[in-house]
Amino acid sequence: MTIGLAPARFGLPASAVDDDLSVLRLIRSRRVGPATFHRLIAEHGSARAALEALPGIAAQSGIADYAVCPEGVAAAELAAGRRAGARLIRHDSADYPDSLRQIDGAPAILWVRGDPAWLSRDVMAVIGARNASSLGLRMARCMAAGLGEAGFTVAAGLARGVDTAAHAAALPTGTIAVMAGGVDVIYPAENADLAARIAECGVLVSEQPPGTEPAARHFPTRNRIVSGLSQGVVVIEAAQRSGTLITARNALDQGREVMAVPGHPMDARAAGCNALIRDGATLVRSAADVADALAQTRPLPAPVVMAAPDPLPPPPRDQGGPIQLESRILQRLSPSPTEENDLIRDLGVPAATASAVILSLELQGRVTRLAGGRLALS
Repeated sequence: MTIGLAPARFGLPASAVDDDLSVLRLIRSRRVGPATFHRLIAEHGSARAALEALPGIAAQSGIADYAVCPEGVAAAELAAGRRAGARLIRHDSADYPDSLRQIDGAPAILWVRGDPAWLSRDVMAVIGARNASSLGLRMARCMAAGLGEAGFTVAAGLARGVDTAAHAAALPTGTIAVMAGGVDVIYPAENADLAARIAECGVLVSEQPPGTEPAARHFPTRNRIVSGLSQGVVVIEAAQRSGTLITARNALDQGREVMAVPGHPMDARAAGCNALIRDGATLVRSAADVADALAQTRPLPAPVVMAAPDPLPPPPRDQGGPIQLESRILQRLSPSPTEENDLIRDLGVPAATASAVILSLELQGRVTRLAGGRLALS
């Protein structure tokens, strides 16, 4: 529930009298979400004026004893941001990305770690399943690297699977990680090294206060930022009901291009992508396909050349034993053939260990070995 306000035009700049503390107090006040924040700014001219008017507006809406966010709470958030090495970007700042400012309910503030200039470049989102197959991970890497070479900054949500692969492949050309929690709270924890590299070669961004642990309600709002920053989204593996499809729907609502990589009809992870294509999303197989599709509607960016970053450390070795490794192998495979060497590399285990478990799965009839060193689900 939000405080009732008359309709007004969103996105008007705040008065010069505003400061970070006033803007933070307004957006952190009870029942003030981004849409209400922008209405208040449009009607009252500044965050300071809106803060003064808010208790009266709440009373007219039947909310008794309403109190705005205390100064101490907002000051503590600013201090937490400084400790985290993060920078606050307000909606009325020149560093706030224009593409994001245009969406309904644009974030009132952004916390960033890294160079905020990446937010205003030509951005494409590469998103997909957390439990991605080896083929999906390979596609994510190739897609992100190709888009980077073509001049795009790759955005994703730092989740496991496709997001992680896309961020890692785009490090040489710049990448944006949109966080569900605070910019200093890395989720999942195994992406801590990757997040540190992104802060050096791109930017971490969140609208949540520093120190905030990600909660389920944060992910849908995070997703609208991923699509809002981007010219379009490329979906690589997505179940029929998934957060990835929420991002795709956000992109459509925001007037962004939606593209999808087709998958095997018998792989549940491809159901969402195939449905998007059926419903009109552009089918893409490579970064070149993405560039061709965008060229019909938007000017393409100039390629960006950056020094190659130091390589990321290899993924941690498996410590869960044969049963867990069986589960991980089955999760990475699909009815479409996968190169055994690619699978073993993605698993991060010794080849002999993986081969023994693959053989066991073959004998169980759960995995089929095909010509050319390829594997598929039976």
